[in-house]
Amino acid sequence: MRIVMVGSGYVGLVSGACFADFGHEVVCVDKAVEKIEALRQGVIPIFEPGLDQLVENNVKAGRLSFSTELAGPVSEADVVFIAVGTPSRRGDGHADLGYVHAAAEEIARAVSGFTVVVTKSTVPVGTGDEVERIIRETNPEADVAVVSNPEFLREGAAIEDFKRPDRIVVGLSDERARPVMTEVYRPLYLNQSPLLFTSRRTSELIKYAANAFLAMKITFINEVADLCEKVGADIQDVSRGIGLDGRIGSKFLHAGPGYGGSCFPKDTLALAKTAQDYDSPVRLIETTIAINDSRKRAMGRKVIAAVGGEVRGKKVAVFGLTFKPNTDDMRDSPAIAIVQALKDAGAIVSGYDPEGMGNARQMMEIEFAGSPYEAATDAHVAVLVTEWNAFRALDLDRLKSLMASPVLVDLRNVYRAHEVEAHGFAYHSIGKG
Repeated sequence: MRIVMVGSGYVGLVSGACFADFGHEVVCVDKAVEKIEALRQGVIPIFEPGLDQLVENNVKAGRLSFSTELAGPVSEADVVFIAVGTPSRRGDGHADLGYVHAAAEEIARAVSGFTVVVTKSTVPVGTGDEVERIIRETNPEADVAVVSNPEFLREGAAIEDFKRPDRIVVGLSDERARPVMTEVYRPLYLNQSPLLFTSRRTSELIKYAANAFLAMKITFINEVADLCEKVGADIQDVSRGIGLDGRIGSKFLHAGPGYGGSCFPKDTLALAKTAQDYDSPVRLIETTIAINDSRKRAMGRKVIAAVGGEVRGKKVAVFGLTFKPNTDDMRDSPAIAIVQALKDAGAIVSGYDPEGMGNARQMMEIEFAGSPYEAATDAHVAVLVTEWNAFRALDLDRLKSLMASPVLVDLRNVYRAHEVEAHGFAYHSIGKG
């Protein structure tokens, strides 16, 4: 099938490359000229394991191309996906749908013949109705079916998630779109990935509800971790103990400094705002948001407490700046709030991240090191924020020899206390009584 992906950011590029790998003919469109030129040269604007090779293979095969012009590709397309950004709107926290609405207008002017227009971006309930209204109003002759098809991609594992999904959700109100979407996802459907057809509004809510539930699960285990520290319990054993219950499951039960990234923070906020607008507030989600926001800065205070409550003029080494490993994404990373709390207390901060240094330089003013050991040189405390593999087997003797005082704050529980302490460190972790 001929597919156009409007928006060549994280979701659009990964989805477009994977669809092309299935054998579809895909054009990724973006107004950012520099981005499109870079993609044509094989330069991938984001870090996602395996994406560069996937793009290269499908460009060479002639199935994947890039354009700054929307009209031509859309006029020939069977399916047009809207995969533009929906950031939190300044002032009220609602999802900003400006890019979605603008894309709908442009698509309306360009469509020719029956076309399925699919909202891939994460959008509030009712957005599909608005997209359809915009298209009908802009071009009354447009023959389109507007569909909701939310993405469920984890950064760092997006290609695997796309090709082996837990489920594919398709929300529609026009039955003509059903066989088209079935054909789009036929390679996955043949592999028995569940293809769930729902109403359009139901599909839109599924995405928000899923992300909110996972965010709530993370926040729950973080609060239990705090309780463990007070009562003398071990959060890792508690997590295992409850995760073995099939009704609960073990995923997203790892205590840490709080969730971040491009999805959970904005999606939980957007869901809470939507619920308030419909006079059906989601109190659990509202509380989850508040707890997570305060937790990140509290982790900065935890680091300060580890060195006696005073860090003014002292150096702090931060290992990991991105919100999770295997991505260069800094959006709402816990490291941002932690670093700010340390700087507000007068600390000198030196940070290192395997992939996120470029984006971090745009978001924080600290010393940037070329390795964890360089960051730790003359530091009074080192804090492990992001659980990159590069930090899982540090040379602790070397680290101790470089530091002004051997203190390690492990916010991801990567290490075992007795092993670190055997190397002469004062060790602080999460949820260990």
